[in-house]
Amino acid sequence: MTKGKKFFAYTFLIVVSFISVFPLYWMMVAATNRSVDVTRGTLMFGTALFDNANKLLGSQNVSTALINSFKYSTIMTLISLLICSIAGYGFEVFHDKAKDRVMSVILLAMMVPFAATMIPLYQMFSKARLLNSTLGFILPTISTPFLIMMFRQSARSFPSDIMEAARLDGLTEFQIFYRMFLPTMRSTYAAALTITFMNAWNSYLWPKVIMSDAKSITMPMLVANLTQGYVTDYGILMLAVLICTIPTVVIFFLLQKSFAEGITGAVK
Repeated sequence: MTKGKKFFAYTFLIVVSFISVFPLYWMMVAATNRSVDVTRGTLMFGTALFDNANKLLGSQNVSTALINSFKYSTIMTLISLLICSIAGYGFEVFHDKAKDRVMSVILLAMMVPFAATMIPLYQMFSKARLLNSTLGFILPTISTPFLIMMFRQSARSFPSDIMEAARLDGLTEFQIFYRMFLPTMRSTYAAALTITFMNAWNSYLWPKVIMSDAKSITMPMLVANLTQGYVTDYGILMLAVLICTIPTVVIFFLLQKSFAEGITGAVK
């Protein structure tokens, strides 16, 4: 690559990186400024961080929202990884035409928007008395077609010779799954964990519908509450958004290498 091409390539990457990072920078800046300064478009850090924090903690139950979000997201992530990995493993290892048809139906379900099934789901959960419950939050999304497809694709790279040797040694299918398949698919599990946790943490529509009790509030619901009213304090709003963003950013940066490997289907 010539110097001219390198210059334009690096210039393009710098511009794109700046555009990508700028919203995060502006969010942090806005969290430290007053609402009037945010509306003016200031790009410098201010001195109103502690005032915004005191107002936020005084007007909203942030601790309850954080605890609920962590609880719901963690439980949903663990159960989703278990169910979807077993399903993806089963679809590939015990492969036949009937399972291919079932998998096709599951993939078609990805085309149905959640809003189309939300009302029937609410009626079902209301009759089952699962409103304002952890089970009601996680049950509709503990198994997703995307995760099942991802684990099925990863299972295709799992050597069949190893499974045959394990069966000859007397291992059951569950022992093969937990002792052999699960350890070798750590990057896939890391990618699935990141995706599932972020989706659960940022979930708003379904919790808003099914969680009517103030004690069941989550962080996205708390952020939405700050926009309701005649006047919105953008400093407090941006601080709440910043608090809501930190856990997902931490999870992504801790698992970014494994996330990239899992998405590309790498197996170690």
